[in-house]
Amino acid sequence: MPDPVQSISELRSAYRDGGLTPTDQVERVLDGLAGRDGGPVWISTVPADRLRERARSLTRHGDPALPLYGIPFAVKDNIDVAGMVTTAGCPDFGYLATRDAPVVRRLLDAGALLVGKTNLDQFATGLTGARSPYGSCQSVFGGGLVSGGSSSGSAVAVASGQVSFALGTDTAGSGRVPAALNGIVGLKPTRGLLSTAGVVPACRSLDCVSVFATDVAGAVDVLHAARAVTTADPWGRPLPTEQVVARMPGTLRLGVPRAEDLEFFGDTGQEARFAAGVERLRTFVGSSRPVPLGPFFDAGDLLYRGPWVAERLVALDDFLRSHPDSVHPVTRAVLETGRRYDAVDAFRGQHHLRALRAQVDHIWQDVDVLVVPTVGTTFTLDEIAEDPIGRNAVLGRYTQFANLLDLAAVTVPNGFTSAGRPASLTLVGPAFTDTTLARLAATLTGEQAPAVAVESGPPPAELVVAVVGRHLTGESRNAELVGRGASLVGAARTAPLYRLFRMDTPDGEGLPGLVRVAPDGPAGHQIDVELWRLPGHAVGGLLAGVPAPLSLGWVRLHDGRDVLGFLCEAYAAGPPAEDISAAGGWRAYRRAAVRR
Repeated sequence: MPDPVQSISELRSAYRDGGLTPTDQVERVLDGLAGRDGGPVWISTVPADRLRERARSLTRHGDPALPLYGIPFAVKDNIDVAGMVTTAGCPDFGYLATRDAPVVRRLLDAGALLVGKTNLDQFATGLTGARSPYGSCQSVFGGGLVSGGSSSGSAVAVASGQVSFALGTDTAGSGRVPAALNGIVGLKPTRGLLSTAGVVPACRSLDCVSVFATDVAGAVDVLHAARAVTTADPWGRPLPTEQVVARMPGTLRLGVPRAEDLEFFGDTGQEARFAAGVERLRTFVGSSRPVPLGPFFDAGDLLYRGPWVAERLVALDDFLRSHPDSVHPVTRAVLETGRRYDAVDAFRGQHHLRALRAQVDHIWQDVDVLVVPTVGTTFTLDEIAEDPIGRNAVLGRYTQFANLLDLAAVTVPNGFTSAGRPASLTLVGPAFTDTTLARLAATLTGEQAPAVAVESGPPPAELVVAVVGRHLTGESRNAELVGRGASLVGAARTAPLYRLFRMDTPDGEGLPGLVRVAPDGPAGHQIDVELWRLPGHAVGGLLAGVPAPLSLGWVRLHDGRDVLGFLCEAYAAGPPAEDISAAGGWRAYRRAAVRR
C-alpha cells in the first residue's frame, strides 16, 4: 500500500529542505489513488496529465513561500471547480462548472494542488455517508462503520492519507460528524467566513464551507488562505479585526453540559471518553461551569422539524418535481417534508429561533467556550439502513444547532472507546471565535498553537490599538488617532502583567509608560486602556510620531487577547519616574492628583 500523504506542516518542511518537489508529490498522490482501496471516496478526479502539469508549473515557476505550495487537497462535489462536473451526489443533476468557486480559487492561488471531487450524501442532505448513488463510504476504522456525512468522501480522503486536506460543507454537522468518525480535525467556521458562492445550496442561509485536516494547525492554515469576502456572495462576512488574535486558553471560561442534558443512546464507551476529554480540557482553561443544553437542542430541532427544511427546496424544487426518480429515496423523503410549511410557519420559526438565540446569548455572558460530544454514539451501515432517518437524527444531536445559532466549532479526536470505536469532542463558541477555539483545540491535541495571522497578501485593512495615556479620548494627543481615521472601540483592561509609570516632561504634564513586568519581578497590575480601530495604512505614520522611550508592541488584555499597544522600554521606568500602577490607569491617576 502506498505511503499516506503527509500533513501540511510535514510537506512544507519537505519542500523547504529541498528533499521534495510538487512533481515528486503528485506521483505519490497518483500512486495512492491507484493503489488504495478506500471505498467510493471519489466522484471525479483531475486527469493525471493535468495534475502533473500543475505540479511541474509549481516546481518550475511557483513561489515556495505560498501558504499552501504543493499541498494536495480534495473538494466535496457540491462545490464548483472550473472544467469539472458538479453532481451534488446526483448524476442527473450534474452540470459542467465554468468557473471555480471563490473558495477553491483562493486555495489554488495559494499554491494548493487539487486532486479531485469527493463523494457525499446526495444534495448534502444527511450525516451518514449512506445516501449516494456513487456508493457508501465506510470509516477508515473499518468494521462496517459509517463514515459520517454528508462530506463523507472528503473526510475519508484525508483520514486515509490520500490528500493533506479537503473542503466539505456543513449545514447540520456535515463538517464535524465525518471528522469524528474518521479520527481527524473538522473546522466549521463562522457562517460567511468562507464564501459559499459556487456551492450547491442545502439551506443557503445556514450553509458553511468546512475544512478537514489531520491537525488543527493545518485546518487553520486553510481557513486563512481561503477566507475572503467576495461580491459574488451576499452571505459573506469579514473576520472582525479584534477577533484575529486568539485568546489564551488559560483565560477561557469553559461551559460543560449538565449531566441530565447529555444523551449517549446507551453507548457507555462514548460517555466515558467524553468525561475523560472534559477532565483533560479543564486542566487548560481558567474555569468551568455547567451549562444547560435545552436551548441548543430546541434550536437544532428546527432544522428538520421546522420551516428550515423548506429552504432546502428553494434550489431543488424544480429538479425534484421533474426528476423524482433521480433522487435517492431517503433524500427525496426528507426534502418533500418541506412542502408542509408556509410563510406563516417560516416567520413563526424565525421568531422562535430569535428567542432561543437570546437564551444562548445569555449563556455566552458566563462562558466563552462550550464542549460537547461530536456524536453520542456510532452506527454501522447496516444499522443506518434499518432506520435511516431516525439514526441520522441521533448523529446530529450535538451538531445541528450550530449554524442556526450562528456559532463556530472545531472538532478534534478524543481517543477510542473500549469497543474500538472513534470518539471525538467539539468546541463551540459564538460567531467569530474561530481562532480562539482553534488555539484551545490545538492545546488539547498537544499541538503548538496554530498561526492566527491574517492571510497572506496585503496588510490588514484595520488594526486594534490599545491606548494607555495621552492618546486617550480627551487627552492632548488623541487628535493624532482621530486625524488618521481611527475610531473608538471601547474601554478595556490589560492582563495583570504590567506597571504604569509617569515620566517627567518639559510641559509638566508627564508621560505615562506601560511596562510589562519580568516573571521574577514585582507584581503586575491591571491597567485601564482604550481600544481604537486604526486603518492599517495609518499605523506607520502613528509609529513615526511616537517619542522614545515609547514604542508600539503587543499588549495582553484581561480577556487573553494580544493587541497592538503603546509600551515603554524598561530602562525609563527607574527613578525619577513615578510608579502609578496602583491607580489603575492614567485618568485615575490624574483625577487623584487633582484631588490632592
